[in-house]
Amino acid sequence: MREVFQSQLTEVQTRLVEIAEDTVKIIEKATKAFGTSDVSLADEAIAIADGSGNKALALDELVIKILARQSPVARDLRILVSALRISASLERMGALAGHIAAIARYRFPGAAVPASLTATFSEMGSLDVKLAKQVVELLKNTDVDFAREIQAQDARVDELHRHVFDVVLGDDWKENAMFTVDVTLASRYHERFADHVVDISSKVSYLTTGDWAETE
Repeated sequence: MREVFQSQLTEVQTRLVEIAEDTVKIIEKATKAFGTSDVSLADEAIAIADGSGNKALALDELVIKILARQSPVARDLRILVSALRISASLERMGALAGHIAAIARYRFPGAAVPASLTATFSEMGSLDVKLAKQVVELLKNTDVDFAREIQAQDARVDELHRHVFDVVLGDDWKENAMFTVDVTLASRYHERFADHVVDISSKVSYLTTGDWAETE
């Protein structure tokens, strides 16, 4: 019975990593589509996001079945509870990246971002892709120090997010309402994507230490 349980826990981790890898694909395609108005990449990102959401739902159902049948305690219980919460964050990350791709899709053949903010969104997208890749590695090899390192990188995304609002609210902003809405939403999606990365790293810290204080 114990061997079966351990096999189930391994499957949970494997599925989490798979969903995280999907998230990397979605954000990579979405940010590139957003910056280049590549509608085919946008469509690919949206399709992967839909599939990733289904995978997250299936994982949640698996975890609930394990909880009901195995009645885990201590660290095993932390693993499963953390898996549910991490799955929710990954699903949301995929959805947010899909929203970025959708903006590019809706604005095709026009650009989704004005020239004045191209560099800002390029950097923001690169940071989100980097963070998503780091989440994959963190889920493969849980490490508290690496989790803390990831959390610290969120600050730059926040700075870029504030910069977008500064530009949009500035006297020099002459773009139309469509651009104003698009860049405001896209910036928020990027910022929330990074926030979920921080949430996941905090949950991994909790999984490792059993103490929420260690995540601060």
